[in-house]
Amino acid sequence: MKPIPGPRPSELRELTRVEDRVTFVYLERCRIHRDDNAITAVDEAGTLYFPAATVAALMLGPGTDISHQAMVVLADAGATVVWVGEEAVRYYAHGRPLSRTSRLLTAQVDAVSNQRSRLAVARRMYEMRFPDDVAESATMQQLRGREGARVKRGYRTAARDAGVEWNGREYRSGDLEASDAANQAVTAATSCLYGVVHAVVVALGCSPGLGFIHTGHDRSFVYDIADLYKMELAVPTAFSVVAQNPADLPSAVRLAMRDRFSETKLMTTIVRDIRGLLGDDVDDRDWDVVELWDGGHNTVAAGRSWIPEDDDLPW
Repeated sequence: MKPIPGPRPSELRELTRVEDRVTFVYLERCRIHRDDNAITAVDEAGTLYFPAATVAALMLGPGTDISHQAMVVLADAGATVVWVGEEAVRYYAHGRPLSRTSRLLTAQVDAVSNQRSRLAVARRMYEMRFPDDVAESATMQQLRGREGARVKRGYRTAARDAGVEWNGREYRSGDLEASDAANQAVTAATSCLYGVVHAVVVALGCSPGLGFIHTGHDRSFVYDIADLYKMELAVPTAFSVVAQNPADLPSAVRLAMRDRFSETKLMTTIVRDIRGLLGDDVDDRDWDVVELWDGGHNTVAAGRSWIPEDDDLPW
């Protein structure tokens, strides 16, 4: 038999864990290829090199041209490739996840498909954000109302601390410049946050669309998780950049968010929080198996024949 062409696929244990990777790399108006296991990005300024296995999400903006070989090495490394709009403020599509087990996805489906467990996860999300303001007897409607009031105060406080004028959240989809500088910065900051959270969600094998608080959107779970960090991380960072009055506001916000992601070790936090919310604390680096369902919560090994010895088969 002829050998399979191309390099040997990496074993899961050889890859860098998602929480240990660089949060994201945003590229636009360049040609992207590979050099061994490194990704190269070429534009008029020169060539940028970075190892594929160290990146959680590669965000491809307008004018990018990526080769088949670059996608091969990124897929093998488990890096999520996300196609985005100008300044990374719109999401279009993403590539293969890092995880090779469906264990967390199964836990997510189990929790979201039962009203009692879904409410329990949603309540834990609110408790993580507002630990002093979530009564056990509160309904979802009451929790949502309290969240709205807390978020509104959070915007005002962050704007006051940064010395930025704030007249409320205004955002017109597809038209970033229709908003004032503070709203533009918040939009750019939250877009970066959504991109990183989305990368971690799919890297862990979860479904971006199965949310507990948000629903009906293909990124509902992304919004659920991103909300855990938005008011403490994205909004203050956005306002602090606005106060500096940079020439290129969206770019300055992206760079500031990248630094904050690194300083706060956000990737590690997201992985820990998703596993905690879904009740899973098992290290999945060695999970690269396919099993067969055997009824209930039981499984058996795949890759073998399971014909009972006493079956009277017609062939």
